[in-house]
Amino acid sequence: MGHLEELKDFARLHARGQGMTPRHTARVLTRVTNDTPGDPRSWAAVWTAEGKAAAGRGDLLDACRHFALARFPYPADAPRLHAQRLCVDTFDQWRRAQEGLERLEFTQPDGTLACWAAGLDRNRPLLVVMGGIVSVKEQWAPLLPLLRRLGFAAVVTELPGVGENTCPYGAGSWHLLGRLLDALADRARVADTSLLALSFGGHLALRSAAEDPRIRRVLTVGAPVAGFFTDHSWWPRVPGVTTDTLRRLTGSEDLPALRDLLRRCALTPEQLRRVRIPVRYVASSRDEIIPPADQALLHSTLEDVRIRTFDDVHGSPAHLGAVRRWLFAQLLWLRLARSAQRPEPRAALGRRAS
Repeated sequence: MGHLEELKDFARLHARGQGMTPRHTARVLTRVTNDTPGDPRSWAAVWTAEGKAAAGRGDLLDACRHFALARFPYPADAPRLHAQRLCVDTFDQWRRAQEGLERLEFTQPDGTLACWAAGLDRNRPLLVVMGGIVSVKEQWAPLLPLLRRLGFAAVVTELPGVGENTCPYGAGSWHLLGRLLDALADRARVADTSLLALSFGGHLALRSAAEDPRIRRVLTVGAPVAGFFTDHSWWPRVPGVTTDTLRRLTGSEDLPALRDLLRRCALTPEQLRRVRIPVRYVASSRDEIIPPADQALLHSTLEDVRIRTFDDVHGSPAHLGAVRRWLFAQLLWLRLARSAQRPEPRAALGRRAS
């Protein structure tokens, strides 16, 4: 499959995941004939034009959805970088008209991090939402008003290297979550933190939960665990968009360098056994990115894990409604009915070997 056709295949899935109708997506994609920066029928140009049209109608969130696809899968050229900036600025325009939505910015040791937030209060439990390697925070931030009504201090952010997160992605990226909790300690009840972290964000959440006792529950969709990072026989199936994006996020020179770096990201059984909190995982039976062995490893190592499997591809985009209902039902049940302390105290963040 050629580069443009693979982009279109992924766009159909991600557009559906953002609530676009298949008919609308097909109409847009028929106008895309190339991926040459500056061409009026190029990927970024067509999606950006659709976003500007939506903004002109006053539908700012719909504009953000189109701008997010215009920068897909990552801003490798000037038109995509412009689309990413439009996505952020347009969402900022929308949130300024809402009540209680904030923009937060934090400096990290290796870069900067931006977030959208709502309901921040030291008496509210913290919920951090993070996407994967191709999803920007503006895709999930429209959930913030709902999360605030549900009683959370909610923060939506991005994986290292994605969107406005300028930190590089690598084996030590999981430390970012602990630093974020440190920064929010005066604005939320971080000792009762839930992580709703999707795909590669879920991998960081699991790694962090092995070390940080403030994390009380992890909910994820299609998170890589170990086999994705180490199984040579699986990698020929991984889409080119995925490997190209990972090379960009990690700064890897070529595929061998990427594979060498990713091997150091694999979670070990010992690390997973330290995750003594509830983990809820959405799996896809036809996942083209995450091998089934990763879910088997979770079953064999975690004390409290439930896996809900859909007959779908990575992220289960054709089952968006069912995925969200299950995740939110699990989140609320765990928050309200499973609020007991951990079985035993554990070492503070960073005290165990990584």
